[in-house]
Amino acid sequence: MKKSWKKIAAALLAAAMLLTSGCGKKENTEEAARVTLNEVAHSIFYAPQYAAIELGYFKEEGIELTLVTGFGADKTLTAVVSGDADIGFMGSEASIYAYSQGASDYVINFAQLTQRAGNFLVAREEMPAFTWDDLKGKKVLGGRKGGMPEMVFEYILRQKELDPAKDLSIDQSIDFGSTAAAFSGGAGDFTVEFEPGATSLEKEGKGYVVASLGVESGYIPYTAYCARESYLKEQEETVQHFVNALKKGMVYVNTHTPEEIAKTIQPQFQETELDVITRIVRRYAEQDTWKSDLNFEKESFELLQELLLDAGELKEKVPYEKLVTTKYTEKQK
Repeated sequence: MKKSWKKIAAALLAAAMLLTSGCGKKENTEEAARVTLNEVAHSIFYAPQYAAIELGYFKEEGIELTLVTGFGADKTLTAVVSGDADIGFMGSEASIYAYSQGASDYVINFAQLTQRAGNFLVAREEMPAFTWDDLKGKKVLGGRKGGMPEMVFEYILRQKELDPAKDLSIDQSIDFGSTAAAFSGGAGDFTVEFEPGATSLEKEGKGYVVASLGVESGYIPYTAYCARESYLKEQEETVQHFVNALKKGMVYVNTHTPEEIAKTIQPQFQETELDVITRIVRRYAEQDTWKSDLNFEKESFELLQELLLDAGELKEKVPYEKLVTTKYTEKQK
């Protein structure tokens, strides 16, 4: 396991000793409950969440939401375990790593938003006849080792009978969110990009999407919401209202057109043109990116652990019942 995750686990243990039962934000039935949400990235990939924000669903549920972007699952996890954030939104592998290191007040996943990978393989030129063998001998800008983007990419490579360590070169040194700029500047032959990075490269004529990792990998529990065990015990009502708001956002994106969704979430992406947002929303909708019920099933969790084991990032499985709860999604309105 990577040293960075060991450091995070150590921080979690230390934070658990410092946090007291009264450190969480108190619920108040007369005032809005303040909730700080730390998201792993700010991406159109998470459209249901932004729809819930822009349509006022969190306010309807009595929640005053503060949204912070962590720029990486490791940073988001650290924010949650330290108490800087109440709820984290990231790949569930982070919670597994921390639990495996013996964390006491560990984080528990309580709602799943996306069920497919949200990144795309981008080439320097159009490749209508692209095959995965085209990556042989090439340099690809990948993701952080142990993170979902990189593990899903390597999982696909192995499914295509390619050896990630021998058949190509994967650069994992570039910070999360900086690969598109690096690729635009001349680094790599291919890059693995989230949106709006992939579409931005296409619009600039500096890259072309040749494959969807979400389509190639199939259904995978890619991102979920989590909180410390102590927070879930102390703030059950707040978490339930949080899930209710998310469900409303999910229903909205599953019952509206890409054009309507794009207009709704545009305030979250003011630097991105409306037609680009629409194009990205349509791309995600067509590949069945978002779950309909937010439920994090055991089968999905086991699949995630198989992926971690396959990547060499996990030595043995951890119990689903410890790291996932469905009590909130089963009661969602």
